Amino acid sequence: MKKSVAIIGGGPAGLMAAEHLAGKGHAVTVYDAMPTVGRKFLLAGKSGLNITHAEDYARFVTRYGAANERLRPVLDLMTPEAIRVWATDLGTETFVGSSGRVFPKVMKASPLLRAWLKRLEGTGVSILTRHRWTGFDGDALRFETPDGSKRVIADATLLTLGGASWPKLGSDAAWVPMLEEQGVDITPLRPANCGFDCDFSESFDTRFSGQPVKSVKATSAAGTTQGEFVISRGGIEGSLIYAHSAALRDALDQDGHAELILDLTPGRTADRLATDLARQDRKASFSTRLKKAANLDGVKIALLREATPEANRLDFIELAKRIKALPLAVHRPRPIAEAISTAGGVSLNAIDAHFMLTSYPGTFVAGEMLDWEAPTGGYLLTACFAMGIAAANGVDRWLQASSS
Repeated sequence: MKKSVAIIGGGPAGLMAAEHLAGKGHAVTVYDAMPTVGRKFLLAGKSGLNITHAEDYARFVTRYGAANERLRPVLDLMTPEAIRVWATDLGTETFVGSSGRVFPKVMKASPLLRAWLKRLEGTGVSILTRHRWTGFDGDALRFETPDGSKRVIADATLLTLGGASWPKLGSDAAWVPMLEEQGVDITPLRPANCGFDCDFSESFDTRFSGQPVKSVKATSAAGTTQGEFVISRGGIEGSLIYAHSAALRDALDQDGHAELILDLTPGRTADRLATDLARQDRKASFSTRLKKAANLDGVKIALLREATPEANRLDFIELAKRIKALPLAVHRPRPIAEAISTAGGVSLNAIDAHFMLTSYPGTFVAGEMLDWEAPTGGYLLTACFAMGIAAANGVDRWLQASSS
């Protein structure tokens, strides 16, 4: 007789777990509060789904910070190359972009998700939408549905409810108090891969909000990376900022202040820049001299002035140093609802090696609701896929042990 598994949450981790559990012969039902599953997955694919990353695997597995050691054997279950093979099997060919990121050739998530759901249906997986989990009721799970309250008893449960980013897509962290009631250790959720407020002046905001700052290097405790970012209303966001967001957020939490050091001219040394600045006509405007000597555009010049109001009074040596290492203070992360992902969640110490809650046997947890984080670039999605498989293996192991 088939064992029943309830998977609560229809994101990548939950769907991947469903695929593997159905393949092991279990009766799997996926419950999701939204009208359709995979909503955040689809949103990520609107600008080209970054499904994984093609960098050297030895480097890839170091991208998970404090969770590196715990996630390494999990990632081995579905490596970046395995994800590309899986996507191909679903009719989605992939390619490696110039940054090493891997995308579907169609640059969309919807064809992949449609094929995936069709395959899940073919394996007998049942997907019930508009089923919002409201907690435990003894040995049963409680759901609110369009037809009223519902109790479900399953042989095992897997929670894959996401974090707290983009709550309108379903990840609203409503599960936090429900698990805390069961004695599960929860690390407070915090924004990850997020923008920051810089408290720019009104004039700067009005003129430059929405403009990109291209070809810069940024340095923080996370290291030095090169790329571009965008001036947002009152702050900064974009891929270059996300690479440093965990370091900046942690510095703000620990010290109350944080700075991102910007090199506005990565292709020039400070000495060369100082020489070029010294050659400029002192009668020319400050902006003209910066454009000619440093090839700075309007937004970079304004950013220099914003971060260093006295910049036009610096001598050319000090000005060159400031252009090469501009300290930009960040004051607070943007709200967690705007973040690409979250840190915090169910403590890794609250689950066993098979992703089962130690305080609630038979209930497993996977995906973003666990306390781990990673930068953008395919690392988040890869880990969610892999954790879905790891948790599915744990569920299968539990069911076999409980029936023997």
